[in-house]
Amino acid sequence: MNTSKQKQLKILRRHKRIRSILSGTALRPRLSVFKSHKYIYAQVIDDVKGHTLVMFTSMNAKSKTPSEKAKEVGIEIAKLAKTLKIDKVVFDRGGYHYTGKIQAVADGAREGGLQF
Repeated sequence: MNTSKQKQLKILRRHKRIRSILSGTALRPRLSVFKSHKYIYAQVIDDVKGHTLVMFTSMNAKSKTPSEKAKEVGIEIAKLAKTLKIDKVVFDRGGYHYTGKIQAVADGAREGGLQF
């Protein structure tokens, strides 16, 4: 098996393990982060209803470096969540390690006013 497949399987295993523990409710929705090769996506989800409340991607970000874009995604998702009067969320790192871009999204969301 090639190494990129192994890496994807490890991420999927971690993601399933994380999702078995946490889920979002109407009072405390889930802030889910997904990282592709080019972009980073964040969405706030109510798992009870199965609805995405707000979402933002780095495609719309104005920053230059990938980590700056990730932080901007966090700040913007927090602003959008604040418009819906959402203050507290559960952070779902999506099976990725909590470093680099994932940490930048979390820091940006905290800076924007969300509480984990």
